[in-house]
Amino acid sequence: MEKLDRLEQFRQLLAQSATESHSVSDIAAQVGGSPTHLQRAFTARYGITPKQYQLAQRQQYFKAQLRQQVPVTQALYEAGYGATSRVYENIDQTLGMTPRRYQRGAAGEVISYALADTPLGRMLLAATDRGLCCVQFGEDDAALLSALQREFPQATIDAMHTPSPAFSEWITALNAYLRGEHALPDLPLDVRGTVFQIKVWRYLQQIPAGTHQTYMQVAAAIGHPKAVRAAASACAANRLALLIPCHRVLRGDGGLGGYRWGLDRKASLLDIEQSD
Repeated sequence: MEKLDRLEQFRQLLAQSATESHSVSDIAAQVGGSPTHLQRAFTARYGITPKQYQLAQRQQYFKAQLRQQVPVTQALYEAGYGATSRVYENIDQTLGMTPRRYQRGAAGEVISYALADTPLGRMLLAATDRGLCCVQFGEDDAALLSALQREFPQATIDAMHTPSPAFSEWITALNAYLRGEHALPDLPLDVRGTVFQIKVWRYLQQIPAGTHQTYMQVAAAIGHPKAVRAAASACAANRLALLIPCHRVLRGDGGLGGYRWGLDRKASLLDIEQSD
């Protein structure tokens, strides 16, 4: 119990000092014991290194400041970044855009989208110049577009009434998968989320087609065995249907659990993959 209490104290100190210049070793020294052993135990328990956790806390603070419309330069300073270039190096993957664009709700970013018929109903694909940022299912084109606009409220949403060659290839590949003719294609993705969400989503991509895991198994696999609800929430927040296969995660009792695009679609996807 003493070891767990010490790790929790270490975690809290890391969070409290995320915007300060204290090193992980300095913070470990405050807790006592071997810094090396403490850092290894922290990684084993929480699934990320102390440095990664400290950086994630700093990024979350920085993003909160941006959402409150604090000027970018001031937000950088208050978050503890020593040089402007460092925030772009460290936060780019999480934001998926520059801090100013994030603050403006992706203002200035162009997101192209196309709609297509599939065996599971209408499908919307949306992409930035990085890759697909959204794949959604629905019955109503207007509702699908509205959902995309809510995700990226200030971006320029560009409809592709005739899909480009790349979009056409992606649509063809996904439809072939949905008909059970080919494996899930490996397409370029623009994944945006918190550090925890991205950790969950990367793990989901490792679950083989035709198999499934429980939310508890996912939480344990990423090093957060007690974060079952958080893992389920990360699955629910997934914007990339099929490509980040959250449909392969079930409740502990074998029930389907949730699926933001409908349980009938989740059951159909599991059947398609089981029959391959």
